[in-house]
Amino acid sequence: MRLDKYIKVSRLIKRRTVAKSACDAGRVSINGRTAKAGTEVKVGDVIEIGFGDRKMIVKVTDISETVKKDEAKEMYEVLQAAPEPEE
Repeated sequence: MRLDKYIKVSRLIKRRTVAKSACDAGRVSINGRTAKAGTEVKVGDVIEIGFGDRKMIVKVTDISETVKKDEAKEMYEVLQAAPEPEE
């Protein structure tokens, strides 16, 4: 599955166009290497997504074309959560 589609289906980012933009801007990496939107994602890959000065790291545990919102979190294991911004 394409990286941008995986990020959208797993609901790490809500829209595929935003996921694609993040990939093209170099804010997403797989297994330590910067990845483009079309990069194939496999079970066991570690995805790192940069949100400004925050970072989220997840490990891919499942790949599905479609999933219900409640089941989306079962597609990955959070290794490092992006901290909430302080007000």
